[in-house]
Amino acid sequence: MRMRGILAIFSRNITNFFRDRMRVLFSLLMSLLLLFVFSFAMKGAVPGMSRPLDYLAAGVIIMTVFQQALNNSTDILNDLSSGFMKEIIVSPVPRWQIAVGQICSSTAIACIQGIIILAVSILLGLRISIPSAFAMAGIMIIAGLTFASFGLFLATVSRNSSAFQILTNIIVMPLTFLSGAYIPATVMPSFLNGVIILNPLTWITALFRFVTLGLHGASPAALVQEGMAFTFKGYIITPAAGFLFVLLFGLVFFFLCVKKFGSADFSSVKTVFKHRH
Repeated sequence: MRMRGILAIFSRNITNFFRDRMRVLFSLLMSLLLLFVFSFAMKGAVPGMSRPLDYLAAGVIIMTVFQQALNNSTDILNDLSSGFMKEIIVSPVPRWQIAVGQICSSTAIACIQGIIILAVSILLGLRISIPSAFAMAGIMIIAGLTFASFGLFLATVSRNSSAFQILTNIIVMPLTFLSGAYIPATVMPSFLNGVIILNPLTWITALFRFVTLGLHGASPAALVQEGMAFTFKGYIITPAAGFLFVLLFGLVFFFLCVKKFGSADFSSVKTVFKHRH
């Protein structure tokens, strides 16, 4: 089978993740904590928000997908340091299949965790329709593929876990807080508008909220007030237009990470311990 390499990497990463119960628990802990805080502290009226819990829960869910898709890229660094990935790289399996298998497994893990947080949110009071639930799942998959590609690119460039953690911390913190996921973009200083608009997380969060809250009939001006659309030089950029930017961002980094992984020299990566078969 031509896709045997992709399936092998995919199944191995999924199996290893769910075997590590502590990793599963701790990867969900922060999202669950934020949900419980919001469920008790945000049920009251919040200025500018008709459904504050739904608004903030949507941000927690999509941030869970983003962070897990990015963080799961460390799997390939762990495999390199253990010696397992070096064995795969010298095998007949094409490198592009290894990269795609890694991206798909990171996406699947991130989406599963996002669905778990979504289920908990519904138990805490999140209100969504069945069509919205399917649309939300689709957005999670696109977000997972986009940021898993971005994460694999960073992992390939850094080539060790310490450098990768530093890179992601430098990038993730600003992107997260400027996305409007936890702090509504409408309350941020106006001089940050340019950075907010260029942040892909802003648009994936805006689209996810747009679908979650069922604001399909809302006017562009109303979406601006809700922090799901933004004005730029007199023009209103809607979530749909922002979504095209996210797709472009994802495609660029998908091809970049596959190309970079295919040409990267991993011979200098030190093996810390032997892989246990």
